[in-house]
Amino acid sequence: MSERMPRAHAAPEPWLVALDVDGTILHEDETIDERVAEAVTSAVTRGHEVTLATGRSWATTGPVLERLGLAPEYVVCANGAITMQRDDAASEGYVRAHVETFDPTAVLERIRTHLPSGRFMVEVPDGFRFYTEGMSDWNLDNAQQVTFEELLDRRATRVVVISPDHELEEFLRLVDDMGLHQVSYSIGWTAWLDIAPDGVSKATALERVRGWLDVPLDRVIAVGDGRNDIEMFTWASAAGRAVAMGQAPDEVRAAADEVTADIHHAGLAAVLDSLP
Repeated sequence: MSERMPRAHAAPEPWLVALDVDGTILHEDETIDERVAEAVTSAVTRGHEVTLATGRSWATTGPVLERLGLAPEYVVCANGAITMQRDDAASEGYVRAHVETFDPTAVLERIRTHLPSGRFMVEVPDGFRFYTEGMSDWNLDNAQQVTFEELLDRRATRVVVISPDHELEEFLRLVDDMGLHQVSYSIGWTAWLDIAPDGVSKATALERVRGWLDVPLDRVIAVGDGRNDIEMFTWASAAGRAVAMGQAPDEVRAAADEVTADIHHAGLAAVLDSLP
């Protein structure tokens, strides 16, 4: 685990650099290419504000910051539902600056009628997670197994639904048939659904962060590879840069205005090195 990099003097025109984590920084086995780590360090040293914008909870995002030696002012987690702010006096070095919640009861009950064998997880504002049987492939630290009924009627920042019985294309059709409303959602590489409060995404959180940092919209860049990055790309490409990783699905690459090499060829490093 590396130490956090000291903050550089602000560049004459620093960029706000928003990076997705899984598939952009981290390989599937959680490794980070040395070229990517070096490019992140170099971008920070040049004065850019490099941060993470991820669907991950804060509990699994914080360790990625530490591995990279990053200490940005703000970090976007839970697909925009939680924004953390740096606070050196806090035990974890960060506190919650903004939290969006919703009542997941109706959407959970609707999804279960379509996916009776689905597996569910609900994350609450303090980061604790409640999950049903079968979520064994997920990080279950700071979590508790409960019945489906015990997931209901509690304020949530995020809901995850997994359907191991379905291939991705079939799952996409099922989600379309569900007619989900009053929530924002994205679909992962495999048959899993990530649900956030209505109107909340990485983009909405990053726009708030951009305002807090007073960075012009033409100096933002977003890099990602997943369907939950599409709104972030739309936000960034309005005046800045939106870059899709080479292995991203077709609709994700179409939403970006640039495509870099895939994660196996350290595509993120080339993007970061292109900044002044």
